[in-house]
Amino acid sequence: MLQEKFKNTEIILASQSPRRQELLKGLDIDFRIETRPVDEVYATDLKGAEITDYLAFLKAIAFKNDLKDNQLLITSDTIVWFKDAPLEKPKSEQHAIDMITSMSGQVHEVFTSVCFTSTSQQTVINDCTKVHFAELTTQEIEYYVKTYQPMDKAGAYGIQDWLGYAAVEKLEGCYYNVMGLPLPKVYAFLKSF
Repeated sequence: MLQEKFKNTEIILASQSPRRQELLKGLDIDFRIETRPVDEVYATDLKGAEITDYLAFLKAIAFKNDLKDNQLLITSDTIVWFKDAPLEKPKSEQHAIDMITSMSGQVHEVFTSVCFTSTSQQTVINDCTKVHFAELTTQEIEYYVKTYQPMDKAGAYGIQDWLGYAAVEKLEGCYYNVMGLPLPKVYAFLKSF
């Protein structure tokens, strides 16, 4: 459906995330991957979607002067928001264990923002999903961190792997948002672009 609409537009996904790449592929549109280094620093008074909105926008700035008229850049950022603070990617295995332990038996939110940038417009959309975790044992958490190496994931887990299968009791919102791209909102935006 979108393939025809974007036949004269080159879509660039600025993300190393295999999950985002897989999800965007699922919409049946051609894109290429190009990333540029960005120092992901934000003001400490930002909360929830304000953080991901800002970081998705920041990632787009790295491309701003190089975009051509026939290109559409997609940048994105995801955080886990828990107890009024962001949980980003863990810095060590112990940090990952501590993060998951703190979320065990609790509810957290996952925010993802997506920034669409062309030479003529820029739009940021975001989504929020509430995730209800079951109580997890120390052994389960350690098994997950050692076996699945969640170091590249916000909040130290992937909903699409073992911990998602074993611990997620309930979701309020979009499953794909937790994976890193709120597909229904992305599709709706691209349709109207």
